[in-house]
Amino acid sequence: PFILSNDRNRRETITRKLNNSAPSPRQTAKFLTATTLGAMLLFLSGLTFTGTVFALVMATPLVVLFSPVLVPAGLAILLVTTGFLFSGGCGVAAITALSWIHNYVQGKHNTPPGAADHLEYEGSRSKKF
Repeated sequence: PFILSNDRNRRETITRKLNNSAPSPRQTAKFLTATTLGAMLLFLSGLTFTGTVFALVMATPLVVLFSPVLVPAGLAILLVTTGFLFSGGCGVAAITALSWIHNYVQGKHNTPPGAADHLEYEGSRSKKF
């Protein structure tokens, strides 16, 4: 067959473009690795979900049977935990306030220059009334 030189140039240009746009072996390996890892993780996720649903189905009768004991126990644990967290928060707030007062009295307070004088001036003004 007779091929025109213009057709030959066009074919070479198309082949060159295809070769330039093809992914590198490194990109192909990265894609295959990511796809394999993603598929495995998706499978494990489905397996875990199935096991969780199965365990929930098996445990539901026990939860219903022991609910008169479990619900008050859960509420008691919730209240005790809340009390410990609240008391800890109040302790941290008290230590922070006492530390600030101690530093203020010692003159080690971190206030901008002149701000402490303004506070002391306002304090002395309120005592006059």
